[in-house]
Amino acid sequence: MSFIPVDENSDFPIQNLPYGVFSTKDQPRHRIGVAIGNQVLDLSAVKHLLDGPILSKHPHVFDQPTLNHFMGLGWEAWREARVFLQKLLSANEPTLRDNVELRKRAFVPQTSAVMHLPAEIGDYTDFYSSWQHATNVGTMFRGKENALTPNWLHLPIGYHGRASSVVVSGTPIRRPLGQMRPGDDGPPVFGACRLLDVELEMAFFVGPGNRLGEAIPIHDAHKHIFGMVLMNDWSARDIQKWEYIPLGPFLGKSFGTTISPWVVTMEALQPFALPNPIQNPKPLPYLCDDRPYTFDINLFVSIKGEGMSKPATICSSNFKHMYWTMKQQLAHHTINGCNLRPGDLLASGTISGPDPENFGSMLELSWKGTKAIDLGNGQTRKFLQDGDEVIITGYCQGHDYRVGFGECSGKVLPAKPI
Repeated sequence: MSFIPVDENSDFPIQNLPYGVFSTKDQPRHRIGVAIGNQVLDLSAVKHLLDGPILSKHPHVFDQPTLNHFMGLGWEAWREARVFLQKLLSANEPTLRDNVELRKRAFVPQTSAVMHLPAEIGDYTDFYSSWQHATNVGTMFRGKENALTPNWLHLPIGYHGRASSVVVSGTPIRRPLGQMRPGDDGPPVFGACRLLDVELEMAFFVGPGNRLGEAIPIHDAHKHIFGMVLMNDWSARDIQKWEYIPLGPFLGKSFGTTISPWVVTMEALQPFALPNPIQNPKPLPYLCDDRPYTFDINLFVSIKGEGMSKPATICSSNFKHMYWTMKQQLAHHTINGCNLRPGDLLASGTISGPDPENFGSMLELSWKGTKAIDLGNGQTRKFLQDGDEVIITGYCQGHDYRVGFGECSGKVLPAKPI
């Protein structure tokens, strides 16, 4: 228990302690903070208290405007920081609790904090690792007999996304312009995307990287995974459909990707680890690891349209539905010698479960636009409209506490004419 009051439904109890980057109106400098209850602990204000063998030699990492340097120190430093913070914030530890002047400098109400991207994202990779999502989309476009491509069950498929358009929660997303082909036989047309979609995803930040030409073995992959965020990988379905053959998504995805600001560490998530999914056929040896690295994370997608008094939940899913694990994704990403760097972002792909309410995209929920999604009070959607705000939330439920991620939200702005 912490001396900072924490509501039982708070995402940020002492069992969590996620990292983020924030500023305030009176102090616009970007600073690293930790969420506890409804407060942010400014780590630059308490770094002088670090006394562990690693962080006492590297206190400067908490003076940086991003988490990259801290991410790069590795899992032993992350563990040391967690032990230090849980002790510092505990109810029976007087160091910060009884120092009124230090508390005044160190804590900022979350309502006064402006959140920023937690890291400088050098590269962003998006995977396609939900069996149900891949099956649903494949069935729509290729038929049930050819739903999965021949390689899908053998490797975690991914593509390189656009890091520059990854934005923090609360940033508006403008409806993209591009080429579309309304009919299968007619010519392409140019205009605003008509089939704008949400994609429920999660993503992890890379910690220490690897040298060019050297792979990360799967049994060491956990040492390179810093923590997780919620993600909405917005998708322009009509633009994507016309452009994606033969090289995959381009303008249909690169216009915007939203992530939540708080990075929940893997150590905070460890109590919620589950056995890995049974994979048949068994993957090649470089992708095999039996240690549990699937997580029980409840996920929700809501839409709040203009004129709606409250958001309507359209999807309830869970990260445990993923087929390929994060360790498999990272090991596969580097098996060819590709070098990852601290702050790189690797995303899950759309997270869909076995039941229709678990489908993580409107493409699936509306089944390619053939069914309306009920938002209540006479409002329906097949795809997103201008003015719609999409809100993704998620948490792990413990005994009398939850480890949550906060919000990942963005509002759709109309396309900008050229």
